[in-house]
Amino acid sequence: MKPMFGVVVQPGTTRDQKKTGWRIYRPRFLQENCVGDRSCEILCPDGAVYHEGKRKFQVDLDACKGCGICAEMCPVGDIVMELEEEKPPGGRTGEGAGGR
Repeated sequence: MKPMFGVVVQPGTTRDQKKTGWRIYRPRFLQENCVGDRSCEILCPDGAVYHEGKRKFQVDLDACKGCGICAEMCPVGDIVMELEEEKPPGGRTGEGAGGR
């Protein structure tokens, strides 16, 4: 089933305030099968997902609440939600952390 969405509104004000203290899950963009449809970026309620290049998206972990909408709406499953305590491969704590 293809995700359908209508009106695009401005994201919340989370980018102005760090909201990471209570997050349980965080998204990790695999960058393997992305089709570049921007649903993750458009549907993020906090504007934490941003476009970094052709078919490449990242997340501002300071703004992300860990709701999982981006992972749920990705049509190819290229976003996974990880427990906050887990480290991504390579030991890096978050790509794109800090903003655009």
